[in-house]
Amino acid sequence: MSKFHRFEQEVDGVEMPRQFTWPFHYVPARLSVLAAEQVMRDVAARANWAAELQAGKMLGVLVVHDRVGELGFLAAYSGNLCGRNDHDYFVPPVYDLLQPDGEFRRGEAAITAINHEIERLEQSAELTYLTQQHQLMQHERDEAIAAYKRQMAMSKVERDKCRAQGGLTADERQALLAESQFQKAELKRLRRHHEQILSEASRKLAEFQSRINRLKAERKRRSEALQERIFHLFVMRNARGERKDLMEIWGGALPPSGSGECCAPKLLQYAYRQGLQPVCMAEFWYGQSPVGEVRHHGHYYPACRSKCLPILTFMLQGLDVESNPLAEPADCDGLDIAHDDEWMSIVRKPAGMLSQPGKLLDDSVESRYRRRSDVCGPVVVHRLDQETSGLLVLAKNKTVHQTLQDLFASRRVTKTYIALLDGNVASDEGIIDLPLRPDVADRPRQMVDPVEGKPSITRWRVLERSGGITRVALQPLTGRTHQLRVHCSHPLGLNAPIVGDMLYGTAASRLMLHAWRLQFVHPITGQAIDITWKSPF
Repeated sequence: MSKFHRFEQEVDGVEMPRQFTWPFHYVPARLSVLAAEQVMRDVAARANWAAELQAGKMLGVLVVHDRVGELGFLAAYSGNLCGRNDHDYFVPPVYDLLQPDGEFRRGEAAITAINHEIERLEQSAELTYLTQQHQLMQHERDEAIAAYKRQMAMSKVERDKCRAQGGLTADERQALLAESQFQKAELKRLRRHHEQILSEASRKLAEFQSRINRLKAERKRRSEALQERIFHLFVMRNARGERKDLMEIWGGALPPSGSGECCAPKLLQYAYRQGLQPVCMAEFWYGQSPVGEVRHHGHYYPACRSKCLPILTFMLQGLDVESNPLAEPADCDGLDIAHDDEWMSIVRKPAGMLSQPGKLLDDSVESRYRRRSDVCGPVVVHRLDQETSGLLVLAKNKTVHQTLQDLFASRRVTKTYIALLDGNVASDEGIIDLPLRPDVADRPRQMVDPVEGKPSITRWRVLERSGGITRVALQPLTGRTHQLRVHCSHPLGLNAPIVGDMLYGTAASRLMLHAWRLQFVHPITGQAIDITWKSPF
């Protein structure tokens, strides 16, 4: 079956993207949306895939022109689907890890055999016997020594009585001393005797365990060698016709597990191999959200950075790609100051501007503030996400900065945000308590984790409901990264992502989150500070 799919509906009037999609921060083009909707209809009709898809799977589409200029699209899924990576509707993998006689399967079989031998040894009667014997020898040693020490203690009591009564001859005193010396020497001999017996039991147990450890070391060596070999077999292409394997792309370091198996690399690789011209792409979630993560069925998400950023950076070379919007300076001049005194300022940060200079962009509230103000030391007291607008507190010297940070840390600052949520929130108000931690495999995303997560608490209240959109006021009682965004979108929170949140919801013209109000007592003057900035949406 052809991997090139024609659109089921007329697309002649649909606007063509001027540039190819920047995959790490994008609003999906209309053509990508139409292709994704067609893929979702197709997979929904396949009953044998239903269980796995409902459990959650990332799918992707790449709109392309074929060699004669006809418009169509390709489809892909991340990893495997129902134990296969060769389903006819989707593009094939870059390298087929599931080939029965392929290097991966052969290497995996050898590692599995080692696993089975390790498991056999760890569960063997011989190891159980050696472990029990070693524990028995330890117990007998400890009991024998303890018993002899009790005997020595009683003997000492008797000797002390004899000495206390007096009238001992020189020979009798010498006999008491000799008894004490003998018992101490006997204790040493007893220790040596049991240590010799225990040493033999320890040697036998250590020899057996060393067999297991050698197998584990061999398993690790084979696993790393297999991974490196497989990553050499993932040879990626770009639009210039250049090729690099994953080890080259990572500069010789071992890439993360699963690299090259996501949707975007699969789609581009197939397009380049078949001489198809990429137009735009999108990745979307199908099914339930994974535990701890935030994924909504049918919502579009950026490519993961941990695995795909190096790969796609290479594969996109030769295409006319949109610029990274997060690396573009904010479309505004200067800074809008809401409050200013000799110790601090409160500025109105527009959406799209960084709070502090980043890796890709120096333009920020802090850099602009330093250029216009006579400040020293740290400036930004708390941060707002680049896509969030609102009030931001800046300090003019190190001492004030620390004092203001202490205010925030001790929850003596009341911060109120306004947000538009994509969905109808049933209740009117409440408190969300969902601990958060970074998703180390896909930064900067955050995850809900009741074990490793840090406490994260948000108070919320509905302001208005209209047309499937809920306007809410949010008060974060803690200050975790993406706290409001995750608490709104997570199924155990409000289950309604903030409009425009491409990490946890669906992209739009902007993230509809605004830091509306700040309330606190000025740490120097004691003045009550209560400043608001009307929401722009």
